[in-house]
Amino acid sequence: MSKRALKEKILTVPEVKEVLEAIGEENLDQFQRRAYDYSSKFAKTQSSDARQLLADLVSKFELEDEEAVQIVNCMPESIAEIRVFLAGGRRIVKTEKLEGILGFLDKHRKKE
Repeated sequence: MSKRALKEKILTVPEVKEVLEAIGEENLDQFQRRAYDYSSKFAKTQSSDARQLLADLVSKFELEDEEAVQIVNCMPESIAEIRVFLAGGRRIVKTEKLEGILGFLDKHRKKE
């Protein structure tokens, strides 16, 4: 019996980690285990915070879902880094907006 996707959803790295933890590390195949290792090392925030960050970036700062996911995954620490994720669009993003995004991210960084 072939498997087919019923729907597709873009996930942040912390959300991937949460999904894989729910499966249980002992039940993961080799590819899932690699994804779990990656997500454990590179998750920059908690999954619940990531969902809220994603929703806020889309609503408050009018970002596309894909842009917001990349920003949450990387949690850029400068305006120049944020510009990298927004450079693909054909619009010009004002510096004030970028500063707002940066300030917003600074409030939600994972405490290490």
